[in-house]
Amino acid sequence: MDPRARPFRSVLYIPGSKDRALEKARGLPVDAIIFDLEDAVAVEEKPAARTLLAETLTAGGYGGRFKIVRVNGFDTPWGRDDVAAIAGAGADAVLLPKVETTAQLDDLAAAIPDVPLWAMMETPKGILNAAALAAHPRLEGFVMGTNDLAKELGCRFRPDRLALMGSLTHCLLAARAHGIVAVDGVYNAFKDEAGLQAECDQGRDLGFDGKTLIHPAQVAIANAAFAPTESEIDLARRQIAAFEEAERAGQGVAVVDGRIVENLHIVTARETLAKAAAIAELEAV
Repeated sequence: MDPRARPFRSVLYIPGSKDRALEKARGLPVDAIIFDLEDAVAVEEKPAARTLLAETLTAGGYGGRFKIVRVNGFDTPWGRDDVAAIAGAGADAVLLPKVETTAQLDDLAAAIPDVPLWAMMETPKGILNAAALAAHPRLEGFVMGTNDLAKELGCRFRPDRLALMGSLTHCLLAARAHGIVAVDGVYNAFKDEAGLQAECDQGRDLGFDGKTLIHPAQVAIANAAFAPTESEIDLARRQIAAFEEAERAGQGVAVVDGRIVENLHIVTARETLAKAAAIAELEAV
């Protein structure tokens, strides 16, 4: 199945060590969950966290939410044990942090043969190698790690994310070239709704599939920002109807709201309707 055929508007990080948070996530209106065994789990808690998470995933109860497990890197003492613990537990994807080379993906692929791979894009070398990483046959998604990337770049925070724009668009180009999912980075000020809205709008306008989130309070804004609006759905339907009518009349273009509509617009229109239908189906689960 094309990984981009399902919604990824909201992708919420949940600590793999927090039983209460894992339980609460079963009822949150998110499209996907990143169950985190890396940054969100203290060193002394990592063995217990992987056991708890494996048991939780095996128990199920997450409905149609896409379940991603972020393991520790294989250059740490915990990464391989993380993968071994979650293998067969029902994860939809395994997310590797700080991916820089296809060899890292090969290593992960060999350790867990039957689960799709995702990659955190959060280092300069990883960004520069984005095209090669996106082309890996097992890779199905990029997650932008903007906090780590900003640290590595030594850049200053700006509301417009100017310093990160080259990295964001470079990864997005690689993802689109190879048909994989691309999810924008987190917005740290979880109580700042206006700032989150602006960054979600920016990510959506760039072309990202959705946004990673650090708090349930951010979910509603992300879901709305990355979903087709009613006016977009209406326009898509009218474009398709007008173009089909033009084709029946032997013409190759139509006009809707004073604008030319060609076949390329119909492809986008059908994608809009398909995304709206997929969201409605997910929300009905």
